[in-house]
Amino acid sequence: MQLDGFVLDHIPAGTGESVEDFTYEWDDVAFTSRVWEREVDGGHQVDLQVLVLRGPRLASAAALRDFLVEYHERDPDAWALSAFQPGEAAGFIGENEAFWLVEPGVAVQVRFPTGRFGADELRATALGVRPAGPDE
Repeated sequence: MQLDGFVLDHIPAGTGESVEDFTYEWDDVAFTSRVWEREVDGGHQVDLQVLVLRGPRLASAAALRDFLVEYHERDPDAWALSAFQPGEAAGFIGENEAFWLVEPGVAVQVRFPTGRFGADELRATALGVRPAGPDE
């Protein structure tokens, strides 16, 4: 499965089967997002979101973190993140999300908005996102 030049090799078992893609822009950063959700009592719940972000302000992993602090309206002092390095990329991982700078101007974020799958699945899902090869 591909999303904006990336292959998604791992989706947690039990992830909702309703899948939608979105494209939008926020503060000069373009987003391509895929969302998996499932039906629950009274509506739907997002299990997984994978985002590809593109924009010149994403020049470093620190700049990406600063951008996401604004975008997700997080308190930077309270956002518990650890270093995360998928391959050669530099990024961060928290309780329900991982994000990293693939190259200056291109980043990926994997989110479990409800925390349904836990830390091991978050890491496995994030490590399963890779740039697509020429034949994919």
